[in-house]
Amino acid sequence: MNIQRVGVVGCGQMGGGIVQVFAQAGFPVVVLENGSDLLERGISRIAGQLARAVEKGKLPSEDRERVLARITGTLNFSDFANCDLVIEAIVERMEPKREVFATLERVVKPGAILASNTSSLAIMEIAVATNRPDRVAGMHFFNPVPVMPIVEVVRTIRTSDETIETIRAAAGALGKSVVLAKDTPGFIVNLLLIPYLLDAIRACEQGVASRDDIDTAMKLGCGLPMGPLTLADFIGLDTVLWIGDVLLAELHQEKYAAPPLLRRMVTAGLLGRKSGRGFYDYA
Repeated sequence: MNIQRVGVVGCGQMGGGIVQVFAQAGFPVVVLENGSDLLERGISRIAGQLARAVEKGKLPSEDRERVLARITGTLNFSDFANCDLVIEAIVERMEPKREVFATLERVVKPGAILASNTSSLAIMEIAVATNRPDRVAGMHFFNPVPVMPIVEVVRTIRTSDETIETIRAAAGALGKSVVLAKDTPGFIVNLLLIPYLLDAIRACEQGVASRDDIDTAMKLGCGLPMGPLTLADFIGLDTVLWIGDVLLAELHQEKYAAPPLLRRMVTAGLLGRKSGRGFYDYA
């Protein structure tokens, strides 16, 4: 199947990034939000990202206007009727995602592919909200979407070969590398990353070393671009906690259990970069 027109549900940080990369790759994109203020804010964020790309010489100024012209905002699901691929990028909770997919099932054309940007939830549980489980898959982008070069494509036991190859081709058109994962909790990246981050937080909590020394040791000792506590702040400590809880509930392995320090920080609103303070102070 040849993707001509793309839809995105959600224009937050992840959804907006997905809209941007598809529009920059030449695809007309329809993006939906559940309020005009959220939609305006999301599209303004995309415009700001493109403006910064122009300032840095990474994007010709005339291309910025062409990219924005490819983006259509909407508050109505019916505007996805002519889309070949619709990607959901809303809050990481199962029931809202299932509701979105059930609504999409009623409005998109029979051959359209539906994908979820979830980072951890079971795709099959989302797919059963539709009558087309063979045309449902995971399409997990990484933050920030315009920068990160990878997409995890997640295949359920019902996803067809045609659906996987179509999504592979679409991700390839964005210049992304594709890795194919089974529909298991955490897929590839979070399955391996979350225990590493939780262990680093646990080491800090237990006084194994200072925050700075833990990060420096992992950066210089393992050749990583940033230490685990810096990375946890960047991802969002609430997100790290949420994914850890999901993996623990699904896999029942102690390595996914969040240390008390992480839970206390999230309760206190110390979420990392997004809140201005986490393990580090960003104020």
